[in-house]
Parts: sequence; C-alpha cells; structure tokens
Amino acid sequence: MKVTVLADNTVATGIPKGLRGEWGFAAAVGEVLFDTGQSTAARRNARALGLDSDFDNIVLSHAHYDHTAGLDAFLNPSDPPTVYCHPGIWTARFIKEPADGRTLEHPIHIGVPYSRAEVETGADVVEHRDPVEVCDDVFALGEIPRPHADNPVHLREADGELVEDSVPDDQSVAVRTADGTALVLGCCHAGLRNTIEHAESVTGRPVRYVVGGTHLVARTPAEVHNLVDWLDGRLDVFAGTHCTGFEAERILSERLPDAFRSVGVGSSIELPPRP
Repeated sequence: MKVTVLADNTVATGIPKGLRGEWGFAAAVGEVLFDTGQSTAARRNARALGLDSDFDNIVLSHAHYDHTAGLDAFLNPSDPPTVYCHPGIWTARFIKEPADGRTLEHPIHIGVPYSRAEVETGADVVEHRDPVEVCDDVFALGEIPRPHADNPVHLREADGELVEDSVPDDQSVAVRTADGTALVLGCCHAGLRNTIEHAESVTGRPVRYVVGGTHLVARTPAEVHNLVDWLDGRLDVFAGTHCTGFEAERILSERLPDAFRSVGVGSSIELPPRP
C-alpha cells in the first residue's frame, strides 16, 4: 500500500506535468481518499498520477474548507461513495484573525461549503465518533482523546455565538501494517501526541510512519523540540505536509534525519504490507 499526496501547499515533482498545489490537503491511502483539498486539484492530480479517481471510501478529517471543499469533485449520484466524518463536521466555522496579523471586520466562513443534504445527493454519509474500520486494516480514528496539548484554531458557532474552536471533529486515518501503524493526518488539531497514542490503542501496534499536516506551525520552537524528544526513536518515517510549517520542518529534519521526508503533491510513501 502507498500513501500518495494529492493536495498540498507544495508540488514535489515536475513530472507528470500539470500537477497543482493549493493550501490544503488530500491523500490516497491505498484505495481510500483522505480529505479532498479545497478545489478540483486533488481529483485532477490523482488522474495525472495514474490513480483511479473514483474512490469508494472517503474520510474527512475535519470541517475546514481546505480539507473538504474539493469533495464535490468526488461525489457520484449513480455510484455513491461512502463518506466517513464526525457528526460535528457540519458546525459552521469562521476566521476573524488570519495568520498575517490582520483582524477582519466581519468573520469569514471557513467550514464545509456543503450541507449534509447536499453531500447525500452523491454519497452515503456515515457519521461516527468511535473508530471505524473503513476497509481491511484501514481505520478512521473518530474523536481523539486529548490528555496532552492540542491545536485549537479560529472560531465555531455554538448557541448562536462564535466561540474558540477546539475542532472536536478532528480525526485521522491509521493503517495497521506488518511493521507497526502508519498514521495519516489532515491538520492534527487534536494534537500529534494525542493522535499517535489513540492510533496505537485502536490498531494495537506502535506508530512508525507519520504523513500529513501536523499543525506544528502553531507551536513554538521549544514546543516542537519537546515533541521531538518524545518522538525520538519511535518513527521510521516523518513526512510533514500542509500546516507543519517551515520552522518545525527544519527542526524535525535536523533532529530526526533518518526518518524525515520532504514531500508534496505527487509524493508517495510506500508502506509495509498489511498483516
């Protein structure tokens, strides 16, 4: 099985021609699509890379548009895929203070740009809080316990007001392999250590591979170093994408040189065979 990056902030290769990058994330985890990016780029990139772009199973990591807005390109009323998501994914999300330091006069909606009813015109929707085995040895992890630091961001609607968003709908995908667990992340708002520990409890095997967005862009260098202290010796591959951040990637590449991989659209990480 391979994890192939279909949407990311950067493109990793010039061949095949025409691969497109965008702010967001999507990956093919074997025959499962995890997240959809924010446009049709993920589907176009899948086709350019020679992958089947008609996925039977789609897992959404959380509500934000840069992980869900491309979903429409994968819906099919005549042969609907199954979409796995947390029930809280439909909650409206907003941003008022972008990362460039501005404060917007009016909050901008950044959640899923579709209603559940709209998605159900072209997919079977499965809402879940508990882990679900999407296909053999591939798990949508559901709601992740958070005993350690997490990564809240922006705002969500609650009782008619906007409150800080802990992104409770954040989930990831775990693949049980013959050599441990591979963990694929969307943005990891639940926190990397929390997500790794939950994945290990679900699969019964240690996490050896980490691919995807880690939201370490929001952590200080000291916090990243503390996390790497905990990760040291645990991982065979660390391939951060999307919201990992340049400074965090620099630290990880220096501290975990044997495991670190620089990846983007078009990159594939080969996983050990499933048990």
